[in-house]
Amino acid sequence: MEWISALQRAIDYMEAHLMEEINYEDVAKRVYSSSYEFHRAFSFLTGMTANAYIRNRRLSLAAREILESDAKITDIAFKYGYETPESFTKAFTRFHGVAPKLAREESSRLVLFNPLVIKLTVEGGKPMDYRIVQTEAKQFLALARSFRNEIINDDDNHEIPDFWGEVQANKMLGPVWMLRADGMRDLYGLCTPTTAGAETFDYGIGIPVDKDTAAFDPAELEKAGFKLWNVNPGTYVVFECKGTDADCIRDTWEQFYKEFLPQMGYEAAEETDYELYFDGEGETAKSRPGLFCELWIPIKKKA
Repeated sequence: MEWISALQRAIDYMEAHLMEEINYEDVAKRVYSSSYEFHRAFSFLTGMTANAYIRNRRLSLAAREILESDAKITDIAFKYGYETPESFTKAFTRFHGVAPKLAREESSRLVLFNPLVIKLTVEGGKPMDYRIVQTEAKQFLALARSFRNEIINDDDNHEIPDFWGEVQANKMLGPVWMLRADGMRDLYGLCTPTTAGAETFDYGIGIPVDKDTAAFDPAELEKAGFKLWNVNPGTYVVFECKGTDADCIRDTWEQFYKEFLPQMGYEAAEETDYELYFDGEGETAKSRPGLFCELWIPIKKKA
């Protein structure tokens, strides 16, 4: 998908239907994308979620109406999609820094949030190392959970980092940890796209199943909460994420959408993407200081 033009169509649709009950899932359908992929692309390309865009635009327009009309604030609240005056006041105050009533009475300084316009700009000017890899079918043993699409690129949400913390603190990978030899205990953060209309995606933490994995009983591991996660053969672009925390992953995703896709003639493919965290005792980690993880993103040539 050509995301630059798709996002402009999405913004045009949101602007035309701001006074209706819409969310990012409705918008995704209009650009023929899964809600998950649309949410991810929109947030990385614009720096906000589509739902946040809709909310900010409504609050900006509501402020203008409060200042320029004598309509009741209760009526304005309902007009801009809030079920109660209290919920409107709370959202308005958080966005503008002042309550609606005071905004009208004191002519307070308010926040103007104009419509987005997507433009093709010159990106780059700094190295973006990558490699293209053709992969065979892969299989993993993973602990997996479902997460809401909305948490992607939400700085205030920590559900996936908390999942990692829980797994590590409680040593939940113990049943599969010993299936790999010292220095080969790489971990994978697996993320699968959703099907059309789905409100969640699966994220798993696990190990690869390959020639270096000891024999195991799938039934016993299933009882312990693990699942076999299969990934089809495909083409992947691989980036090195360098830094001290997961912010470098987000930055790499942003570069992927803003620089790699527009320039390289590829589009994202609907297959598992994953982060590869190398065993700190392994040769790879020791030879690549500063590497947080590798990010593997499935791609395909544009039709």
